[in-house]
Amino acid sequence: MTPPLYKRRWVRWTLLALVLLIAAVVVMKKRAAAPAPSAERTAAALPSAMEFVADDLVQVQPGELRRVLPLSGALRALNQVSVKARVAGEVQQVLVREGEAVAAGQVLARIDPIDYQARVDQARGSLVASQGQLDIATQTRNNNQVLLDKGFISRNAFDTAASQFDIARANLDTARGALEVSRKALADTVVRSPMKGLVSARNVQPGEKVAVDGKLLDVVDLSQMELEAPVPTNDILKVSIGQEVLVAVEGLPQQVRGTVVRINPATQSGSRSIMVYVRVDNPTGVLRAGMFADATLTLERREQVLSVPVGAIQVEDGNAYVYAIENGVLARRQVVTGLRGRGADGDAVEIVSGLASGARIVRANLGLLREGTEVRIQQRSATAAGRPAAQPQGR
Repeated sequence: MTPPLYKRRWVRWTLLALVLLIAAVVVMKKRAAAPAPSAERTAAALPSAMEFVADDLVQVQPGELRRVLPLSGALRALNQVSVKARVAGEVQQVLVREGEAVAAGQVLARIDPIDYQARVDQARGSLVASQGQLDIATQTRNNNQVLLDKGFISRNAFDTAASQFDIARANLDTARGALEVSRKALADTVVRSPMKGLVSARNVQPGEKVAVDGKLLDVVDLSQMELEAPVPTNDILKVSIGQEVLVAVEGLPQQVRGTVVRINPATQSGSRSIMVYVRVDNPTGVLRAGMFADATLTLERREQVLSVPVGAIQVEDGNAYVYAIENGVLARRQVVTGLRGRGADGDAVEIVSGLASGARIVRANLGLLREGTEVRIQQRSATAAGRPAAQPQGR
């Protein structure tokens, strides 16, 4: 006899529940048999030390801190001159080339003097003739004076002789002036350097003809240079004559010092900036005209203040802090900052309180560090130079 339908369903559900119960018991036994992680393994999985190279850290020391205004521009020689022809003619010689040093008064070029020598000779002849005419007029006037005193000639005749004397004397003065002018033109055929310096450009070659005021050469004096740099109008009130400027030129191992000597009274069209002129001494001649320079103008200077690199400062909830190395472990120290400017090693921030001189801190923001973590410091070597710094180390 076949069991009823409800009895068959009850049997199936009972068997299914029994199978699930057996499976759950097996899983629980396997989990209980699995070995629990040891304390040593757990400790090894967590970072217990932080490794730094020496470059990751900086020791806080008192020093100079400057609030600066960045500038940039091209250098130019303070004294430079274009040597031009004072007379027209054919260039016979050019005695110097670019880069040569010249002294004040040194002969740089010669222009054909034949025409000017002829003019000198002509003027000299006119002078001799004028001198002879003056001698005759003088003698005539003197003789007429004697005759006038004796009553042999009239006053009118004497006045005529006196006028001839005055004309002859004026002609002599004119001849002297013409001779001086011709001599000056002859002397100008020899072109001399107006100052000591270096030849920066040579614009003519022998055989070329030049006109009056034709450019022959350029001479520059590199002993003093000038940096011309634009300053935005909103910063110009911070700039004053006499402020110190540190000038960095690509290729030079160190910065050179300069001084603000002039401020343009008008803005530049287009940029609306104002040009500032910085004088830089260049006694060794290492600076050259046209070099591009980056400079920092000192707006404020403080001596013997504690400062740290800008990257060392971290801020949380409006409070500034740094990570210091104390007794071989990381310590988070809240600090009060002051002037932000330029220190000996770059951009820095003054520490008003929170750190003492000699404290060793993490130079840059390396992310969230854990206070109390043990610190290991290694010197950078050739094999470790490529290894990233500040790596967690396990025991």
